[in-house]
Amino acid sequence: MPTYTCYSVKGHLSTDNKRRAAEEITRVHNEITGAATFFAQVLFVELEAENYFVGGKPLKGDQVFLNGQIRAGRSALDRTRLLKALHAALASAIECEANSVWVYLNDLPARDMIEYGHVLPEPGDESKWLAGLPDRDRIRMTET
Repeated sequence: MPTYTCYSVKGHLSTDNKRRAAEEITRVHNEITGAATFFAQVLFVELEAENYFVGGKPLKGDQVFLNGQIRAGRSALDRTRLLKALHAALASAIECEANSVWVYLNDLPARDMIEYGHVLPEPGDESKWLAGLPDRDRIRMTET
């Protein structure tokens, strides 16, 4: 359900930074939303330095941008908690100054997403949805 895309300048993040960041982003999302970890996707996009601009000027420094697409329906309090926890976890995982990490969250209605071949459930309906899936799909999801 959540897809988090992390943008950075090529070579800025090590393989270990990426692994720790993916683990932490997944953990935070699960702890705050209750969504199963097997739904979380974390993608890393490395840009050539000449392709990253802030304020119309080439990026200076080690900025990292995390864009999270999550299911709509979370409370404002949970979204704020999620945003702050993702920010702190990412900065720690990649060993970066907090002011160099930007995080955005974008809501998508569950009905606008298909994963594992099925339209996604509304937040809170995951257990019922999962129980109603064909065995082979449920097994594939939970073995990921």
